[in-house]
Amino acid sequence: MMNLLHWRLLVAVADASNISRAAEEVGMTQSGASQAIAQLEASLGFAVFTRERRHIGVTALGEQVVGHARSMLERLNAIRMLADENRGLQGGRIRLASFPSVTSTLLPGLLRDFKRLHPGMEVVVLEGTDEEVEEWLAADTVELGVVMNPLPGRADFIVGQDVWVAVMPASHPLGRHAGTSGITLEKLADQPFVLATGGCIVNGKSLMEQAGLQLSDIRVKVRDWSSACLLVREGMGVALVPESALPVELRGLCVVPVTPTVQREFGLVCSPSGKSSAATQALLQGLRRGG
Repeated sequence: MMNLLHWRLLVAVADASNISRAAEEVGMTQSGASQAIAQLEASLGFAVFTRERRHIGVTALGEQVVGHARSMLERLNAIRMLADENRGLQGGRIRLASFPSVTSTLLPGLLRDFKRLHPGMEVVVLEGTDEEVEEWLAADTVELGVVMNPLPGRADFIVGQDVWVAVMPASHPLGRHAGTSGITLEKLADQPFVLATGGCIVNGKSLMEQAGLQLSDIRVKVRDWSSACLLVREGMGVALVPESALPVELRGLCVVPVTPTVQREFGLVCSPSGKSSAATQALLQGLRRGG
């Protein structure tokens, strides 16, 4: 059965001439997108796309299908804009404060889905440290902010969570012995350390301090998680990094879970103006419904 996601994917593939980029745009995996296109073509009874080595083309019949699909999606957007206008949401603007690791990983999919549901509304993302996000919320200069490890009941929506992992050179003896069983913060505390902050006050140093430990040999301090992993690969030391911030290429690195598990949680928190903003509340309601 063809659904709305199939038609969005169809148009995205035609525009990008690439399945993986189209899949990312609509929020699917590449394998899921390839399977969906095959199902759609089987349902239609003819090929919509031509497959070449590095290029996806559109067949003559496919051009007509894509044209109809594009018109259908445009009319659907027009209906949604009409509904938003009736609710006083048309032209709404939300200022959302976040910090880098969440801006690049968790927010894109959420905001893409919201924009699809409310094409006439705008979300402006302001990026800063976790301390700056708190300051902007307190000053009421943003409607929403991503807060790390919010107190129970404070967050209006939990965006996601991840765990901290130890990253060390592939040849490091601690990594060989820890394996999948994990490593304690105590064992890491005396190691040469690459301290990455990710622009947050919650980082390797603060995690050690919360556990009653101290880093005894900080070799270098960086902001970017990727830079820390590169320095670890070069043998500068070990690092504590959120699992979601690990680089795609792990060659030369050993990633070991921290035991007991230490995790981060991200919650969306409303400022006073956000609580009275119809656009902001529409965003939160959409997230709670799952889109």
